[in-house]
Amino acid sequence: MNDIPYTLNVGPEVTASMATVCAAVRQTCPQIPLGVQVLACANQQALAVALAAGLNFIRAESFVFSHVADEGLVDACAGDLLRYRKIIGAEHVQIFADIKKKHSSHAVTADVTISETAKAAEFFLADGVILTGVSTGEEADPRELKEVQRSVKIPVLIGSGVTLDNVEKYTNANALIIGSYFKHHGDWRNNVDYDKVMTFLDKIHKLRD
Repeated sequence: MNDIPYTLNVGPEVTASMATVCAAVRQTCPQIPLGVQVLACANQQALAVALAAGLNFIRAESFVFSHVADEGLVDACAGDLLRYRKIIGAEHVQIFADIKKKHSSHAVTADVTISETAKAAEFFLADGVILTGVSTGEEADPRELKEVQRSVKIPVLIGSGVTLDNVEKYTNANALIIGSYFKHHGDWRNNVDYDKVMTFLDKIHKLRD
């Protein structure tokens, strides 16, 4: 995320760098599921990185329907992305797709509901869908979580805004993607605050009991 401003034309040096970093993370964490996202909307590059580094999934932007992001106009990519996954032999790498994603305008698809978007992602063979708030660190709508879960059979993940204080709202989600909350002062640019991570995990364990 520090490589700003983002571009829709990601160079080979980014893919190479991410592959090197992800391979090192995989070597450090050989057993746990790992995934990668490459900004902005570099979903094919993320698949290549995941395959090279032995990762399990990617987070894909703009899987179905077009939108206007702060990087510009972004088109849907599901058809090309899944064909690319097959060509490179990465069909074991799961694709979790953002729907109505953060940092974007969805006026062009204002007549398409969140559940209809999720259904389209499911129909186009996403392995899961991700719900977010309007920007990094902003809460996703718990009502949308329930609505989407009623609409699709694939996993539904929460991709922004989860904190120690609101995690109870999202206990029915299949997974939680937490970034900025785990950083010092809740700022994604800072280092990880390991005390916050451990306190959060303690609460998760209590909620599961």
